[in-house]
Amino acid sequence: MSTRVPRLWLIFACAGTGAAALAQPAGAPPVGAHGAAAMEVQQAELDRLGVSRDGTLIPASVDANALRSMIPADNALDEKRIALGRKLYFETALSNDGSVACATCHDTTRSFTDRRPVSEGFGSQLGRRNAPTTMNAALLQSQFWDGREGTLEQQAGQPILNPVEMAMPSREAAVEKLKAAGYEADFQAAYNSGVTYENIERAIASFERTLLFMDAPFDRFIAGEREAISNEARAGFVLFNGKARCVTCHTINRANPLGTDNRFHNIGVSARKQDFESLAKKALAALAEDSSKKKLDELAIGTDLSELGRFMVSKSYADIGAFRTPQLRNIGITGPYMHDGSMQTLWDTIDHYNKGGEANPFLDGGMEALALNDAEIDQLIEFMFTLTDKRFEAFSGSEHARQRALALKQRPFRDDAIAQRKQLDFEKRALGGALGAPPDATGGGK
Repeated sequence: MSTRVPRLWLIFACAGTGAAALAQPAGAPPVGAHGAAAMEVQQAELDRLGVSRDGTLIPASVDANALRSMIPADNALDEKRIALGRKLYFETALSNDGSVACATCHDTTRSFTDRRPVSEGFGSQLGRRNAPTTMNAALLQSQFWDGREGTLEQQAGQPILNPVEMAMPSREAAVEKLKAAGYEADFQAAYNSGVTYENIERAIASFERTLLFMDAPFDRFIAGEREAISNEARAGFVLFNGKARCVTCHTINRANPLGTDNRFHNIGVSARKQDFESLAKKALAALAEDSSKKKLDELAIGTDLSELGRFMVSKSYADIGAFRTPQLRNIGITGPYMHDGSMQTLWDTIDHYNKGGEANPFLDGGMEALALNDAEIDQLIEFMFTLTDKRFEAFSGSEHARQRALALKQRPFRDDAIAQRKQLDFEKRALGGALGAPPDATGGGK
């Protein structure tokens, strides 16, 4: 099976990488730098951020009992397991040619993602999906954009074997490389057994459970400190819970601090460029031949079947083009946005929702035009930036300014006629626009 990326997509992804590279915090290594020196910079960033080394630091916004209930009984947190997982997170020996680690796509200096539209892996191959941040992933009810795994342990092992990502030929090969790298004593100390693939997964998951970043201005605000966020942000929170209808899928409170319903929705992101019916037929044929987890992972990362989202897991037509609702924590600094990284700014994202997404037969029933004006969009985004952990305050400010400046130049997903309900989408198509035609890329909203 070919994993070649179409030329137009390659051009788009590379262009997006250049834009994202402008928004890095001071001291971050260049995008794509993942040698020993770059990994040292990343590890130093963990210490600067005060990431827990023993798993005892739990933000006040997180229910400690709920967090503990999500940890498997056979992988209780302790200092030795976290230390081992931390080493493995930066271990390039887990990739085929020693060039890629977990930290390549989940870079500690880039908000634990890579800030690219889609990630670059083994042999400079580009995958088909945006790398979600590993911050707060411990609290998600499912992993990956399509939810194909339920735990951090299950998630951790798949990129190592994926031919587009880390490209190890087998679980056994990964184990042997770590043995050769001198890891036996570390595994014995952490798990009272030698290097096994299951213990690799467990250790990485243990470390990722320490990546909790939920100490934000918003948390002080809901705790009663009214002045913790601006008047504009407070107005945005009202819109979030009302006219903008964000709360429909992004409920955020102490019981649900991430701001996700953990469900899957088709909001039309891929509808502009995909024939879902044709893709679904190809997917069912491919899965009939091989429905293993490894094959599903390869299809999701390396082929255009990626755009089917949850359908690849459930095989239910109701899930065609549906992806997991992402968390809103630190959303301002973890762009670009959506499963394919196709939206550079939060203004792009809100413009997409404001017009009710892109029409397609599988569009979620909750999608509708919102009639938000420019001032309301600005207020909503002001609120969303209050969800950034205080440890990223400086980066959050610079990223807000960068996104605003970019939005002033172009709004490629904006369509005021539909958003303000002056024209229905089917009317626009009847007047000459074909179903799935892209919006005006100049930002004119025509």
